[in-house]
Amino acid sequence: MLSERLQQVPSKSTAQPVMLVGWFSWSMVILSAWFLGGLYLDGWAHSHGRVDNTFFTPWHAVFYSGFSAVTLLLGFAVVRGILSGHAWHSALPRGYELALVGTPLFALGGVGDLIWHTVFGIEDGIDALLSPTHLILAASMALILSAPARAAWLATDAGRSQSAASAGQGTSQISARIPIPALISVVFTLSLVTFMTQFGHPYVYILARTGYDDTRQALGVSAIMLQSALLIGFVLMMLRRWRLPFGSLTFMIGLNAALMNVIEDRYWVIGVGLAAGLLSDILLALLRPSPARLWALRLYALAIPALLYLIYFLTLIRIDRVVWSIHLWMGTVVMAGLVGLGMSLLICRNADGVARVELE
Repeated sequence: MLSERLQQVPSKSTAQPVMLVGWFSWSMVILSAWFLGGLYLDGWAHSHGRVDNTFFTPWHAVFYSGFSAVTLLLGFAVVRGILSGHAWHSALPRGYELALVGTPLFALGGVGDLIWHTVFGIEDGIDALLSPTHLILAASMALILSAPARAAWLATDAGRSQSAASAGQGTSQISARIPIPALISVVFTLSLVTFMTQFGHPYVYILARTGYDDTRQALGVSAIMLQSALLIGFVLMMLRRWRLPFGSLTFMIGLNAALMNVIEDRYWVIGVGLAAGLLSDILLALLRPSPARLWALRLYALAIPALLYLIYFLTLIRIDRVVWSIHLWMGTVVMAGLVGLGMSLLICRNADGVARVELE
């Protein structure tokens, strides 16, 4: 697998050090789980009234200790590279450079957050998501969590170029299986984004059971469209680059639902995520969507969010209630699918650069 190959080093002064990318990437995703888990634990504490007007909480301790663990790993790799004769800026494996930028940025954001809390107090509700220091922390955290995926992306590029050169063909015909650490990294990054946009997430604010007025209905539909775009954007990004093994979508949509459930303890959304993920995996095996099969890719991009929110509404009807009319909630399912189709037209284009729907 590409994730297990040794990176090539043409010269010590310019290239990244020889390092087993698989070992390093697995270490990163394990520590990133601690890091991201601390974020969701802090989110749970905020939503359950377990925080007071202080920065020093058990939830922050878990969160910032996870960051410290990731920082120590990156620091170890940098020191190892420097001792091997490499410059500090090329001491990490390719793809991890932005993680090195993210760590001091996160530290500065943490110091700024302490000052912000001291001056203005502890945020509550949506305020906690949109305070300036928290946005700095989220942006720098994204640079760190996405590093294994970037490393695999670049390794796949190198592998495609080498394979195409040896076969005498274009790189578009070469398709690599996604390394598992890269898949986990993508899911973690998606879950960071959904955490930061939970104010517009139907798992957190279930407006379909309370939205009698036009404003609540508009917000509920908009939230589903937003989350459909985010989910399918991450899926299409992977499909443009890799082949996804069966179970990838079950893991992705299911784990994201399980994490979002932490915010409001709505365990039924885990079942929704797992069911939608399993159906998405089955469709993946049947349709085999890829840039080389654009009609299948377009259909798949339409189907995933539509299936997810069809299951969401049917489950909500079964266990609770939906006050929206069938015209509204079924129309929202269709809109979710159309958002997915639109994202595929933006992200995945034909060889001539034109985004259009066509059969093979």
